[in-house]
Amino acid sequence: MEYTTLGDTGIEVSRICLGCMSFGDPDWREWVQGEAFGHDLVERAVDLGINFFDTANMYSRGESERILGDALAGYDRDAQVVATKTYFQMRDDDPNSGGLSRKAIEQELDASLDRLGMDTIDLYQTHRWDDDTPIETTLAALDDAVRRGKIRHFGASSMWAHQLATAHAVAEREGYDRFATMQNHYSLAYREEEREMLPYCQQEGMGVIPWSPLARGFLTRPHEEYMSTTRAETDDYALEHPYPDNGGKEVNERVEELADEYDAEMAQIALAWVLGKEAVTAPIVGASSIEHLESAVEALDIDLSDSDVEWLEEPYGAVEVSGHA
Repeated sequence: MEYTTLGDTGIEVSRICLGCMSFGDPDWREWVQGEAFGHDLVERAVDLGINFFDTANMYSRGESERILGDALAGYDRDAQVVATKTYFQMRDDDPNSGGLSRKAIEQELDASLDRLGMDTIDLYQTHRWDDDTPIETTLAALDDAVRRGKIRHFGASSMWAHQLATAHAVAEREGYDRFATMQNHYSLAYREEEREMLPYCQQEGMGVIPWSPLARGFLTRPHEEYMSTTRAETDDYALEHPYPDNGGKEVNERVEELADEYDAEMAQIALAWVLGKEAVTAPIVGASSIEHLESAVEALDIDLSDSDVEWLEEPYGAVEVSGHA
């Protein structure tokens, strides 16, 4: 396993972050697997040297956090870096169980700590931008959580670059801790973040941990085959993303062709591309099998040439912003 520093936090993390959305409660999403799989996946991740785990309170309505906490309980907690997120409404009958108000953050943070079985969360992230709560209020609540020892750092997820810049300006003005990381939507099939967000994160010394680096499976198999998978047929959110548009199918085809040349899997080529980007700290990789996780780790050994990268990128054209808009 390779390790790198998470932005300016000084924390050393594995270059593969295990995304924990794939285990929890199958009633929440048809493709989600249960507790036994979650334990096996986390155990294998630790064996492979992964020390970075990302979940969210909304994944299976808390079950992913609970399973992750239970699975890590048998290991040295100080050796693991655990990240979770909050924003989406957790309880249908409680509007204050979502958003980024002080009430929501404090309540949902305590609930996440309880499910994870931890005293402190290493990285607590805002899952989206909250238009209904002033950023001053959100940052004050997050800063207080750091000072109370409930979280070590806080990060952001998909938003506009100008919103992140505003948040940093407010933090500097008020003397608050600021967003240390950005978890954004980024892959070979969705590169709109290269225009503003990634250069800004590099300028500000932020860790970048992209979600969906395999385009929710679009880059793991030929596009015709992908469209017949259970996830593609049942995950409405995945279908909202513009992966096949404006050169996307050609990108998919080139990934398949290069995988043949490298005697590798398509997913490994797509991950190798993300891992090769200077701005990226660690892509968040979800896995539906132990084999998929092992394959992702093996992608670290693939070194794409400059000409390979240029050829993979060439068909891409601008697409509609997706993930936060």
